[in-house]
Amino acid sequence: MCGISGILHKNNKPVSLEILQKMNRTLAHRGPDDEGYFVKGPVGLAQRRLAIIDLSSGGHQPMTSPDGRFTITFNGEIYNFIELKAGLEKKGVLFSTRSDTEVLLQLYIAEGKSCLSKLNGMFAFCIWDERDKKLFAARDRMGKKPFYYWDTPAHFAFASEPKAFRPHPDFANQLDDGALQHYFQYEYVPAPFSIFKGVKKLPQAHFLEWDGHGITIAPYWNIPLGNPVCEDENSIAPKLLDLLDSAVEARLVSDVPLGVFLSGGIDSSAVVGLMARHHPGKDIKTFSIGFEEKSFDETSYARLVAKKFGTDHHEQILTPHKMIEILPNVLSVLDEPFADYSIIPTYLLSAFTRNHVTVALGGDGGDELFAGYPTFFAGHVAQWFWKLPSALQKIIVGAGNALPVSDKDMSFEFKLKQFLYGASFPPVIRNQVWLGAFHQGEQERLFVGAGLPCPGRGNPAPTNPLDLVVETMRHCPSVHPGERMLYFYQKFYLCDDILVKADRASMAHSLEVRAPFLDVNVVEYASRIPYNLKLKGTKTKYILKKALEKILPSEILYRPKKGFGIPISLWLKTELKQEMLRVLDPQKIRKNGLFNPEFITRLVKDHLDGKKNNRKQLFSLLMFQWWRERYLEFSN
Repeated sequence: MCGISGILHKNNKPVSLEILQKMNRTLAHRGPDDEGYFVKGPVGLAQRRLAIIDLSSGGHQPMTSPDGRFTITFNGEIYNFIELKAGLEKKGVLFSTRSDTEVLLQLYIAEGKSCLSKLNGMFAFCIWDERDKKLFAARDRMGKKPFYYWDTPAHFAFASEPKAFRPHPDFANQLDDGALQHYFQYEYVPAPFSIFKGVKKLPQAHFLEWDGHGITIAPYWNIPLGNPVCEDENSIAPKLLDLLDSAVEARLVSDVPLGVFLSGGIDSSAVVGLMARHHPGKDIKTFSIGFEEKSFDETSYARLVAKKFGTDHHEQILTPHKMIEILPNVLSVLDEPFADYSIIPTYLLSAFTRNHVTVALGGDGGDELFAGYPTFFAGHVAQWFWKLPSALQKIIVGAGNALPVSDKDMSFEFKLKQFLYGASFPPVIRNQVWLGAFHQGEQERLFVGAGLPCPGRGNPAPTNPLDLVVETMRHCPSVHPGERMLYFYQKFYLCDDILVKADRASMAHSLEVRAPFLDVNVVEYASRIPYNLKLKGTKTKYILKKALEKILPSEILYRPKKGFGIPISLWLKTELKQEMLRVLDPQKIRKNGLFNPEFITRLVKDHLDGKKNNRKQLFSLLMFQWWRERYLEFSN
């Protein structure tokens, strides 16, 4: 696991080693063990290393092929590198290190971009071909590792995080208005956009080529939905379990200590249970975060799993005081505004986990593969809700709006109001409406008078953030409504929220996080499991639970789902109140010139008075304003 960066000057101007070093050292948190540079004329590659496999100098990067033609800088892990290495050795390829980096480099030399189909892992890498003067880069199938690029007429640059571009003297550090509107719809900036003007993200499962004439970006893989296996659940469940077991086993290869993030939910508990098959119980270290607010706390379930498998269990409680203490550190690792408030407990979890281990396995991906969220069932309900007589619809909507506002985690009141609003939208964008902060009408009021071309305001070239969903869903290979929801979640929420959160929070502490559920063999088989075995009636993750029946206790398998949330609605009324009032002060908002201060003042007042739960809108605004203070105002 590492941080990578590089520069290519299109006018053949020599790369400045000093600038490249400054760029690379902004990523020191991603790789504290080593740094390396390759500079040759107009090309410079750099890397910060977190040593996991082959701790010797043999894993040093950038790595150049013996003939000097190819040089690679690589971030990630290739879990099947031993098998790939054996295949290359049979063809006469000689290796001088034990690293997966050398295997990846030699595989590319042998097969070119076709090598991507053979990789099982998490990765973002760049290879320079000195003879043909070509650059090749790629990102893993699910988007576990980040790759940003900055392309101008003078140069092409790339990095694991956009903070690496800021030391470059030509970087303008300007806000991208279109990306801003996407942020307030999604609560993150989705690929291919970034919050910085001129900077983009390489989407998941895509490669990038530069050959002197321009950039080519294309997909090399798609989620294989729409072609279900013709088997019954009694055949599917054991096959799924075997694949998950193999995925966990592959992620236990490490030359440094490892452990498991354990929430007490099905997915992380499954990882612990399967890990216990390969390690004696006391060798497993597990880590959990809890809360004083009982509707958010899952530590009792985590302890139950830890006790069953005899793990060395560690936990911490995230209190409001602790949240305020670590918030500045959380903000410092986010180059882009990011409003998933579970980044805060994930940051704390990563911090205290790193005190014990260097690698942690987690349960990310289980909900997106096996229909684990309440919205999957809500999608079915929405199909018939608007077929009800209008009089009955009005009664239900009126009853929902009359419910008292609750600050509890995923309260019935919150879920019903979200459902009733989102259900009125077309299925293709409905899920994003349910998940997002500011819908289109609210964005019109948020930006009124700010000069941004928001949809519906009559401005030229308006930006509709939901167009990205519509365009992405055109590539979904399935017409089944449920499978299309899975595709949406894997392309958006998993890639640009869950995996971003895991990467930034963990790498802030030089901790590598591995996700067995996102093993390519698990993903491809899960995609072919019939949807009615994922959501069976009202039972979410049905086939996964069946596969794990002999591994996990029923108290874990069949308990109500909780998200990894925090009591942010309550904290905005208490511990965070004064900071919220400072950051969202009408005079300050008016001076910044981006938002309508009267609209924001109403959001704040309604939340504090208990009239509405505006936590999503307010936290999105707070995270943006905090980001603005740190990255735009301070730097200027």
